Amino acid sequence: MGPAARIRLGLLTATALASGTASLGASPPAEAGLLRPVLLLMRPQLETRLAKLCVETGAGDSAELAHSLQDPCRKLAVPTSKCLIEETDNTGRGMGVLTEMLGGHFGDDSEVVVKRCLARMFGLPSDSLREVPLRELGKRFGAKGLPAGLRP
Repeated sequence: MGPAARIRLGLLTATALASGTASLGASPPAEAGLLRPVLLLMRPQLETRLAKLCVETGAGDSAELAHSLQDPCRKLAVPTSKCLIEETDNTGRGMGVLTEMLGGHFGDDSEVVVKRCLARMFGLPSDSLREVPLRELGKRFGAKGLPAGLRP
């Protein structure tokens, strides 16, 4: 899967977080690590949701393409979910992300985690995308398959 596809999946990760499918949360730095067991329990659900979003976005209306994307999307969802959990835990934003999800919105804490994972997937310094809006990343790499709230 190429760089544009990886960025799309990272942006899809934002969708999963915003939809509340993956219960990732944020906490003050002093509490980092306390939610890790809960995050790890949610990982299979997150991977399922990420894989589904990947297939739906990549295949569009093509059933044949959807079938061929099943395995690659499932494989890409594993490291993506791992990254989301690790970055949520590492940044101490677990309670904040959880609060955003319970409130039904995608906020600052969720965005930080997604951007750190995107940077990590490309071997960039963890905070290198901090100043780039997710919508701008979507615009540059094509995000027509994203939900309206995350489309540029």
